[in-house]
Order: sequence, then structure tokens, then C-alpha cells
Amino acid sequence: MPKNSKVTQREHSNEHVTESVADLLALEEPVDYKQSVLNVAGGVGGKQAVDEELDAEDRPAWNSKLQYILAQIGFSVGLGNIWRFPYLCQKNGGGAYLVPYLVLLIIIGIPLFFLELAVGQRIRRGSIGVWHYVCPRLGGIGFSSCIVCLFVGLYYNVIIGWSIFYFFKSFQYPLPWSECPVVRNGTVAVVETECEKSSATTYFWYREALDISNSISESGGLNWKMTLCLLVAWTIVGLAVVKGIQSSGKVMYFSSLFPYVVLACFLVRGLLLRGAIDGILHMFTPKLDKMLDPQVWREAATQVFFALGLGFGGVIAFSSYNKQDNNCHFDAALVSFINFFTSVLATLVVFAVLGFKANIMNEKCVVENAEKILGYLHTNVLSRDLIPPHVNFSHLTTKDYAEMYKVIMTVKEDRFPALGLDPCLLEDELDKSVQGTGLAFIAFTEAMTHFPASPFWSVMFFLMLINLGLGSMIGTMAGITTPIIDTFKVPKEMFTVGCCVFAFFVGLLFVQRSGNYFVTMFDDYSATLPLTLIVILENIAVAWIYGTKKFMQELTEMLGFRPYRFYFYMWKFVSPLCMAVLTTASVIQLGVTPPGYSAWIKEEAAERYLYFPNWAMALLIILILVATLPIPVVFVLRHFHLLSDGSNTLSVSYKKGRMMKDISNLEENDETRFILNKVPSEAPSPMPTHRSYLGPGGTSPLEPGGDPNGRYGSGYLLASTPESEL
Repeated sequence: MPKNSKVTQREHSNEHVTESVADLLALEEPVDYKQSVLNVAGGVGGKQAVDEELDAEDRPAWNSKLQYILAQIGFSVGLGNIWRFPYLCQKNGGGAYLVPYLVLLIIIGIPLFFLELAVGQRIRRGSIGVWHYVCPRLGGIGFSSCIVCLFVGLYYNVIIGWSIFYFFKSFQYPLPWSECPVVRNGTVAVVETECEKSSATTYFWYREALDISNSISESGGLNWKMTLCLLVAWTIVGLAVVKGIQSSGKVMYFSSLFPYVVLACFLVRGLLLRGAIDGILHMFTPKLDKMLDPQVWREAATQVFFALGLGFGGVIAFSSYNKQDNNCHFDAALVSFINFFTSVLATLVVFAVLGFKANIMNEKCVVENAEKILGYLHTNVLSRDLIPPHVNFSHLTTKDYAEMYKVIMTVKEDRFPALGLDPCLLEDELDKSVQGTGLAFIAFTEAMTHFPASPFWSVMFFLMLINLGLGSMIGTMAGITTPIIDTFKVPKEMFTVGCCVFAFFVGLLFVQRSGNYFVTMFDDYSATLPLTLIVILENIAVAWIYGTKKFMQELTEMLGFRPYRFYFYMWKFVSPLCMAVLTTASVIQLGVTPPGYSAWIKEEAAERYLYFPNWAMALLIILILVATLPIPVVFVLRHFHLLSDGSNTLSVSYKKGRMMKDISNLEENDETRFILNKVPSEAPSPMPTHRSYLGPGGTSPLEPGGDPNGRYGSGYLLASTPESEL
């Protein structure tokens, strides 16, 4: 090319110039970048291709690798690690449950987590843009991810609101849930009946906090205390998200690290409590027969799936702000095992505390039944000869009571049930499974009332829950805002604020008196099946449509090394098969067990399992359909060319002497033919073209002899920008 050409003159300039391939080859004047896209075969979307290329250069980035890792940890480590994993571990065989969980983490969790990190970092778009690039006909995956994120965010922030309510109630001594309230009936003071029949912590949760109705059909109006807490929760989330990843990344330093400080403090304090070792030993005593139960493997797979946040779009959104050469393979393994470590740490804390609580409740049981026995002795229902001589009722131990109970049961075999004595076994208390809100807001709060300086520990605990929830909510909101802003170019601040305001008003559904039942519905059913379907299609889109070999080659070029062959087989065969089995098992489970919820009956002061009424079942089905509908709709529209996929476009730009290209749906041979004025193929690739990885010192067939200065001769040098390497 002549040295005095305008192209050569601008080669060393800092000015950003965009020109078409034809302009470069004909040495013509550059045209405005908005008009510089060559439209192949009359396709549309060229302007969008250039806009996206320019937008990628200005895309926000993480301030540091640590900030990014903390953001991913904050998103993946959530409330489920604190109250779901310990429950499943206890229910499914203690230490034996860790085996299927680890196996499934390795064959499902890490490979699919790595896949989402890789496509987000490679394409540098949110979930909508990523799956539009990988396979336009499956572009509905991104929209479904956004809808699921919206559903989850609606109720998840309500849980943060509950934690905020308890947090502010913790600044008093004694804690308000430590004793039952006293009601005055004239001159007589009596304990509240509902509280007396249940317990102080249970009463405070259902009546003081939620003021819950007897069923989902009884709305009961808004709970104004929780409405205010929900407003505070959405305000915090909105402020954290509205300024982008620089703002939310700084929030992550606190919201991601603080829970570990609290868990460490609780673990140390818990191990010093009487009976903590009983809880931990019970927790990790393996029931090996459980390992052969298919239900255990299904629940372990579901927990792995949700623990890492797969399918939500948050993982893709966060990784899209990474540098192109970031080692996302290392990130996938690191975040996955930190997530597992957090679950185990939380399990140790929970069962140390629950072991302490079980000892307290067991001693209470012994005292109550000892009083019954003394009453029977005084009325001669029982003979004093039945009481072992060494038993001292003033200092009765659980061992003495067990011995006395066994003697009475043996002698009074026929009339024993009429005595109404309980065995008061520690194992029975430890076997009482609690999960979710029951663990956080009832069992744990009850245990903390017995702690010295209980308000301090209560403040720390609920501040930890708020931070865990906040970290997950920032990732969930990123799964909504990032793809919408990338795709539709809406103003970030306006869209984020509007999204939070909309979510708050829709979230009023969850803060009415029956709101807790809607939280159960959304938590159990609105996301499970749609997310499983989303991840299966993500896996298929990359492994079977785009091609695992081609994707591995892309990763080799991006990372600078070839990922283990292990991932090839996981993506190609094992993960899709496991996900298909999980989906089938979930559908069967849904059919065998009709959907229902645990309702709190005020008159009985007890929970009762109720089935959802017909209108609630219809709402549940609508939620699942709405979440999955974009996938078939986008597929049909693009299959019949009713919706443009932005294909058949090619644009070239260069900056600082290096050329960048954005090629959509053109194979490498098509690109060469196009430059040589030949007809492109009729079946374009769904992904932007990519270079073959030639190893160190390799030369691309399109590069003019590897000129280090990147000067253009008869060929052109491929840029090393994220878009050009796709």
C-alpha cells in the first residue's frame, strides 16, 4: 500500500476510524462508521454489529481480579448455603450425602459453571447477546433467564426484608422472641394462647413478624411492617446496582467477606457451647445405605445446580466484564470449591448450634416428664420401688431419666401409654429436620436466646443473612439488567430504577398476610423446571450446535492453553444426560406429589400441610410457561425468518494501526471468498468466525507474513480484541 495513502497515514494515529473492507482494498476515503457495514445477501443488522463492536471497547471492567472473584462468590454463595445444604445433609445420610454432592459437583457443576464463564468472557455480552451469537434460533434462552431472574428476585428480596425486620428487632434485651407475651384479661394476666401452645420464637415469627393467615386463599391485607422492610431492601439493592459493576463490586468486598467473619465467629462460639459436639457428630455420622437412594442423588444434583447460580445469567453477566485473557478455568474451580467449603462451614455452624439447642430441649423434656413421674408417685399411680435408688430428682440427668423410663415401661407394659411419658432421646431432637425460614427464623433464633450477650449474636446473624442475600440479589439483578441494556441500549440508571420500582410493587404480593405461602410457591416451583431446561439448552447449544471441538479451540485461543479433555466429554455427553435425568425426575416428582405448602393454623398453633387450590395451581403453571415461552417463540420466529437474527453482516475497523473485525455468521472460507469477490456459502455459521490456534509463532493464513507492526499488504492482520477473536 502506498505510504501516502490515507489508510497508511491513519495507521499510527490514535484516532478511531472504521472502514469497510471494500474501502481498505480500493484505497478509498473512509466512510462514516454508521454506514460502513457491508450487508451480505441483503441481511439486516449491520449497524447493530458495528454499534456492538464499539460498545465492547467502552464496556465497563472489573477494577481487579479479586473484585470479580468476590462478586461471583457473593452471587453463588447465598441463603441456600446456610439453610438448605445443612438440611439436605442431615436428611440424606449425614456425611454420606457429601459423596454424591461432590461427584455431581465435579461432573455437572464445575463443567457447566466453566461453560457459562467462558461464553460470557468470550462474547462479552449478557445472556441475551451471548446465546444470540452462539445460536440465533436459541436466542430465547437469554430472555428466559431474565424472566427467571425476575421471578427469583421478587421473592428473594422479601427474605432480605424479613432479615432486616429481625435485624432491627435485635437491638433490645431481652430479645423480643425470648418469652411469650402476656395478655391482660381484666385483672388476670395470662400467656397468649397461640404462643403457649407453640413456642416464643414460633409465635414471634408467625404472628409478630408475618401476622400470617390460615391459608393462601385468605389474603388478610398488607403487612405494613414487612412492606416498609421490603421498600428498604429494594432501595439498598437499587443503590448497589444502579452505578454499575464499579459500585456493586465495592459492595461485594463487604457483602462477600463479612459472612465468613460471622460464620467463623459462630463456629468458635458454637464449639464452646454444651452439646455442640453431639450435633456435629450426629451430622457427619454417615448412613451409607442412603447413598443408594435415587432421591438423594436427585436432591444433591438440584442443590449443586442452584448453589452455583447456573442458568440465571448472573454468571455470564459478571464474566462479560472480564478481560479476554482472564483464566476463567481457574475461576470456575475456585468459586465452585469455595461454594462447597462455605456449605460445609455453614453446616458445622448450624449443627453445633442445633446440638446445643437439642441438649437444652432434651433437658427441658426430662424436667417436664420427671414432674409427671413425681405426680404419679404422690398419687400412688407408680410405686417408689420402680425408681432406682441412686436417682436424685433434684439433679436428674438424662442418663438417670433414661434408666427410670426403661424400668417403668417394662413394669407397666400394658398401662404405660396412658402415662404419657416421653423417652426424651437426644437423637430424636437432633433428627428434627428444619430448613429454610424454619431454620433461620425459628430454630436458630431460639438457640440464640440461650447465648450469653444474645442481642449481639442476633445482630451479627441477621446482618450476615442480609449480606448473603444482597450478594445474590446483585448477581440476580445483573442477570436482568446487563442483557437488556446490552441488547436494547436503554439508559442504565433509568432502567435499573424502573426495574426496582416495578419489582417493589409486584412484590407487595409477598408482604400481604398470606405472602409467605406465595414465597413458598415461587421458591419451590417457579424456577426449578425453567432453569433446568435453560441449562440443558445452553449445554446443547455449545456442545452440539456450535460444536465442542470448535468451542475447545476457542478456549485454547482465549486462555493460551488447552482445557482438559475431561470437559469435552462432560459437555458432550455426561452433563446433558445428567440434566435430562434430573428434569425427568423433577417432572415425575411433581406429578407424584401434588404441589402444596405448610400453612400455620392460628387456632391449632401448629403447621398443617395443604394443597394449593385450583387458582394457585393455574398461577403456578402460568409461571412455568411464562419463564419457558421465549425459547420456542424465538425459535419459531427465527426459523420462519419472522425475526431478524442480524446475520450476514461484516464490518471492519482499525485503531492505532491494528485492525478489528466483527463478522457474524460467516465461515473463514466465506470471509476469504468475500474479500476476493466470490459468493459466500449458503449456510453461515451461527457464531462469529474465529482463528485457528496455531501455537506460539504460528501464522494465520490471512496475515501477511506476521509483520510485527501490523502493516497492511495484500492481506490484513487480525485484531486481538475480544470481538475479533470470536
